[in-house]
Amino acid sequence: MKILFFGRGAIGTQYAWALEKAGHTVEFYVREGRKAQYGSHVNLEILDARRGKKDRLVKEKWPIVIHEDIPSNHNYDLIFVSVNPEQITSSVEYLAPRIGNASVLFIGNFWRDIKQAAHPIPLNQVVWGFPGCGGGCEGNTIYGGLYKTINFGLFESEPSARDIEIHKLFADAGFKVALHRDFQSWLMNHFVSNAAMEMEVLKSGSFEKVSMSKEALAGVNSNTKEMIPILKAKGVRLDTLTKAMGVLPPRAVGSLMKNLVFSPNSMPFALMKHNHYKVGAAVQEIISEARKYNIQAPRLFEAERLITQK
Repeated sequence: MKILFFGRGAIGTQYAWALEKAGHTVEFYVREGRKAQYGSHVNLEILDARRGKKDRLVKEKWPIVIHEDIPSNHNYDLIFVSVNPEQITSSVEYLAPRIGNASVLFIGNFWRDIKQAAHPIPLNQVVWGFPGCGGGCEGNTIYGGLYKTINFGLFESEPSARDIEIHKLFADAGFKVALHRDFQSWLMNHFVSNAAMEMEVLKSGSFEKVSMSKEALAGVNSNTKEMIPILKAKGVRLDTLTKAMGVLPPRAVGSLMKNLVFSPNSMPFALMKHNHYKVGAAVQEIISEARKYNIQAPRLFEAERLITQK
């Protein structure tokens, strides 16, 4: 399969590397002027959870092919799009007249209606997923990691031919495919989790600092509790994790996350260390919803003050 990755971010680049190793042709599209900046290779220092624990660390100077345009007569089978939620509209506007017959895989976390987010790209060409991947870029080096599981969702009750093709693409590359039939609810639950984490990053200054602090991780739990009424107001089905966060005491959650999820030698902690994602946009979207439904959310509104100060 010939695959174009839209942008050269940490998530897309790691999946591109994995799919090229599985025998596919991968190339990157970047904005005008970025090709010279990125150069002809990228340094990878990533953990690959598809491998055994002793062999997970990958250090490689990986040569890549980059373009600054997408010709209308291209022959890509798949266009892989992993962008921040606030970038989806401009990305879709650019891609819509250029996709040809390619499938378009949107892989990310979005609060908006996912069908509307892809418009005007035909829905019968769209596949939607969520990464099992993380990390960040520092200079021309990507520090990150690939989990074994990658998530996909459906628009209809049964997967389309394009869904099946893309699911098989990743399964054949050694990933475990997790399929979610109510993907809109799944994404919204996860979006709230991200926003809850972002609120603590706004206070502490970095993802790494949050992952090292029981107090900040307890704050993530308190933030989630405050956002649950917003999910309910929107008619979103709460998933198991969100329900648990709604009833567990924050201090216990903070201790559990610090000692188990983000223990110093864990993969999640390693990914947080190099995550330099600019926070605030997800929090602002949730704040808008709280005001729309007239829901009192003092922790959210305090986070808004921190956003405006940046």
